[in-house]
Amino acid sequence: MKELRTKTTIQNSAKKAIIEQSEALKKIAAYIDASFDDAVELILNSKGRVVITGVGKSAIIANKIVATFNSTGTPSIFMHANDAIHGDLGVIQKKDVVICISKSGNTPEIEVLLPLFNKLSNPLIAITGNPNSKLGKHADCVLNSHVEKEVCPNNLAPTTSTTTQLVLGDALAVCLLEIRGFSKDDFAKFHPGGILGKKLFLTVKEFSEKNKKPQVQATSSVKEVIMEITRNRLGATAVVENDAIVGIITDGDLRRMLSKTNDFLNLSAADIMSKNPKTIHYNTMAVKALKLMESKEISQLLLEKDNKYAGVIHIHDLISEGIL
Repeated sequence: MKELRTKTTIQNSAKKAIIEQSEALKKIAAYIDASFDDAVELILNSKGRVVITGVGKSAIIANKIVATFNSTGTPSIFMHANDAIHGDLGVIQKKDVVICISKSGNTPEIEVLLPLFNKLSNPLIAITGNPNSKLGKHADCVLNSHVEKEVCPNNLAPTTSTTTQLVLGDALAVCLLEIRGFSKDDFAKFHPGGILGKKLFLTVKEFSEKNKKPQVQATSSVKEVIMEITRNRLGATAVVENDAIVGIITDGDLRRMLSKTNDFLNLSAADIMSKNPKTIHYNTMAVKALKLMESKEISQLLLEKDNKYAGVIHIHDLISEGIL
């Protein structure tokens, strides 16, 4: 009779699967040897790309490793083992390095490819759970991904074995990027639309250009100030004289004014503005502007260019772009 399914049994099963796979990864770490050094050197010294191939679940892992390599400075391409024997072998160029992933190292598709790899004379790196397989014996370097059993209760579905393959691919990528000195700036170049790319490339100018440019003069009435802040919906306005910033008036300044006096009709912008406001050059990185706003506990920053008022940026602009 099947065990009654409860939240406890489900959670225990999940924990068991995770723990078993983590233990398998510890054993994989012990397999790292001189072959790993050789594999890294082959890729580093290559003037071409890394072509990664496999079949079945190994092909899916190969695709992920390709994506990781490409995003960390190692040009790579995926070639499905089945397609390779039907014409796609032509994607391999003379200077490329080939990585072949196979748990057994003896699948029919891989066996067909091995003599073809030898004819092409491209360096071959194997990621396999069976170093003594045909793939292992044909490869220039073998990265051992052997696991005693799959976490699948039937020991059939590729689970632990694909995890170890993936981790070895990640380990290669990390070693390569460390040796090359691949930095955050380099990473951002390949991810310009990502959060990191935005943090490293976006300037406050690009945000402020989307905003209106609220401004009043020092002699402007309180009513004019309120209308300007309301019209531009940025919660503040610059006070400008001869194109230069002389102050800022925020929603908070208006509230403080109302709490102090009922006779505000005769007041001007100069009477309620905050003098010497925090400003930033309009070419400053957005992430630096965010840090300044956080440190000063303010929501707006006025921008300057050549000592002249150039716009305003609100912290919500940065939040909406994922900078925060």
